[in-house]
Amino acid sequence: MAVTLRLARRGAKKAPFYHVVATDSRNPRDGKFAEAIGTYDPKFTPAKVTLKQDRLAHWLKQGAKPSATVAQLIKLAKKLAAQPAGR
Repeated sequence: MAVTLRLARRGAKKAPFYHVVATDSRNPRDGKFAEAIGTYDPKFTPAKVTLKQDRLAHWLKQGAKPSATVAQLIKLAKKLAAQPAGR
């Protein structure tokens, strides 16, 4: 089973909200998944990204491949975590 980290779309029409999930690469985008490891809300500026760092590290250690979008979100989350809270 090739595990991938990708986005699963939730939310209403024209109001997207995404869960970052660990799933088998053969499953459909919004199909069943092994674990939800975070969220992404693009409606905010800057976009809100929350990730469970311990579970993210676990799946990456197990060999899960992040999609291109999720890889960018991981970088964004690290960058937002490094910024001071007042900015």
